[in-house]
Amino acid sequence: MIRALGDEFVIPSFDQNESPYLNRELSWLAFNARVLALAKDPSVPLLERVRFLSIFSSNLDEFFQVRVAGVKDQVAAEVAMRSPDQRTAEEQLAAILDSARGLSVEKQHIFSEFVRPELVANGILQLRIEDLSQGDRDYVSELFENRIFPVLTPLAIDPGHPFPYISDLSLNLAVSLRDPTSSRTRFARIKIPNSFPRYISVPSAPENHFVLLEDVISHHLAKLFSGMEIVNKQFFRVTRNADLTYEEEDAEDLLFAVEMELRRRRFGRAIRLEIFGEVDEVILELLLEELDLDRADAFIEATPLDLTGLNVIADLDRPELRYTRWTPVTPKAFRPKNDERVDMFARLSEGDVLVHHPYDSFTVSVAELIHQASIDKHVLAIKMTLYRTSGDSPLIDSLVRAAESGKQVAVLIELKARFDEQANIGWARRLEQAGVHVAYGLIGLKIHSKTIMIVREEGRTIRRYCHIGTGNYNHRTARLYEDLGLLTADQEIGADLASLFNQLTGYGRDIDYDRILVAPETLRYRLADMIRAEAEQGTDGRIIMKMNSLVDTDLIDLLYEAADAGVQIDLIVRGICGLRPGYVAGPESAGSLGRIRVRSIVGRFLEHSRVFFFGNGASQGEASYFIGSADLMPRNLNRRIEVLTSIADPQLQSQIDVMLDVLLDDDQLAWLLDTDGSWRRTVGADGSNAHELFQHLAMAERFEKR
Repeated sequence: MIRALGDEFVIPSFDQNESPYLNRELSWLAFNARVLALAKDPSVPLLERVRFLSIFSSNLDEFFQVRVAGVKDQVAAEVAMRSPDQRTAEEQLAAILDSARGLSVEKQHIFSEFVRPELVANGILQLRIEDLSQGDRDYVSELFENRIFPVLTPLAIDPGHPFPYISDLSLNLAVSLRDPTSSRTRFARIKIPNSFPRYISVPSAPENHFVLLEDVISHHLAKLFSGMEIVNKQFFRVTRNADLTYEEEDAEDLLFAVEMELRRRRFGRAIRLEIFGEVDEVILELLLEELDLDRADAFIEATPLDLTGLNVIADLDRPELRYTRWTPVTPKAFRPKNDERVDMFARLSEGDVLVHHPYDSFTVSVAELIHQASIDKHVLAIKMTLYRTSGDSPLIDSLVRAAESGKQVAVLIELKARFDEQANIGWARRLEQAGVHVAYGLIGLKIHSKTIMIVREEGRTIRRYCHIGTGNYNHRTARLYEDLGLLTADQEIGADLASLFNQLTGYGRDIDYDRILVAPETLRYRLADMIRAEAEQGTDGRIIMKMNSLVDTDLIDLLYEAADAGVQIDLIVRGICGLRPGYVAGPESAGSLGRIRVRSIVGRFLEHSRVFFFGNGASQGEASYFIGSADLMPRNLNRRIEVLTSIADPQLQSQIDVMLDVLLDDDQLAWLLDTDGSWRRTVGADGSNAHELFQHLAMAERFEKR
């Protein structure tokens, strides 16, 4: 599926439709194929290739839990509405399963033929029990007897013992048994416990030699079924619907409603069955029947199930097999003089600062601003939106400290951030206990914006200091995710955010903002106006957009029209792209071919920032620059609180120009989208790797005099 031809990688189109729009689900699978291709790329360090296999597997799990589950729900409900590319739900499901199965086969091929042999060559081995020395077998048997065996619970399956509930993404062993006193076959299920490490080090073998926990259990099955003949055994894994459905209109307490849905998530409908090794048809039929799945929902794997477990291997202390360690640098604007701590408020009073993570440090910029605000006697209030954060967040500690010292602290926590619901409930309760005003947002809308406002008394005036970013307030992911953030004392932006926070915590509508665009109120319409304004400029028009996903058909249509008018358009889309470059609506549009170019940057760091550049600034004669939290998807534009801010400072605009130029010049990480939906990555002679170049630029600034 992923063809490697010398310095070129090609991912054939998953979408053979001739619609103006590429299918959203198939486009996402093509993105995950680009992630998988990195596991095959010999220029990527070995343990990083192992990690990309893990990331690919984790991505696919979530795709089935949410997206495939949603399509299956449409099929079950006999939804007649077609997707934008004119597929029925049944047609989408068939295409998804076919493409996902092909990717699964490719994953197994890459692991078996490329990654595992190199691991072995570097002394990293996954051993079979049969390969161990007698001393190591004795060690494993003792480990099983004393620690693993007491935890295991074999569950019989017969008329007196109904089929047990199989939890989402758990690893299991199905066993068929025969009672020697009768010829009757019986069945049982064992859940592989997650309370033990899956990769077990072998003591007398060289370092980095492991056996799998499930292999240890499988080898000692006779101790679990004394006196029974083991006929066959099969490792399997079930993926369930993990999307939550909230009845917000009827929920008097959103916190309680989310907690109830989290409990129900455990019992979501089965979506996918994964089976390892040679298939026992009797066991397979039993599992399909009990899980209410079709044969098309079964994925047969030749490699161990759940390759997300490979993170243990990727984390091994083998620096020669990993990317060179990168430590984010202190942004030039916040570099201390004479070893004195920079006063963040004094610095921002001098002018705006644009930070670019993970090249610029999140800790000494955004986190430091909140820390200083929490202990500054002149700070009166801190307000922020919180979508996701880390389990040991220093920002939470700062907010608690601020509230306990008597400052007014208000935090809008998005309880419905998928797969972070439980963590956010915990943060909400901790903050409330510290005296923070916690709000959960608006009915029917997710709060996805990344905004902070600090209110500070300075003499007889009140000044607001703000941050508007593209990424979550998470100091851990900020070392891996590429994001932008504007730190500013601009009073127009401060007034805009004050109005926004008042609306989110209280009531308000039809607010006129000066420097920010807010979804669902103004964002869609302002973006549409600026695309139309570029179209009016014809061949003088210029649009560059960087985002995670482009799906909204109304805005895609406007981009097609702008291209037809002569506008040059570059789209940097990491994930889903519903726009088909080179689409020709009719004979009169033939000249638009090649005016829209789509590229995807996939590499060491996760491209996550959203940037929008319009060369003529809505006919005002000056270019417009925006950064913020919104992708161009209906959910972002219609059902979420999103914020984009304009970047007005010419120096910061120049920073964005450099960033976009680097991304558009990249000839190492960039994949180009063809009009047929295929993706192509050709390693160029210039050797321009965007991630490495951004590192060099950050280091170069580090040694400049401020």
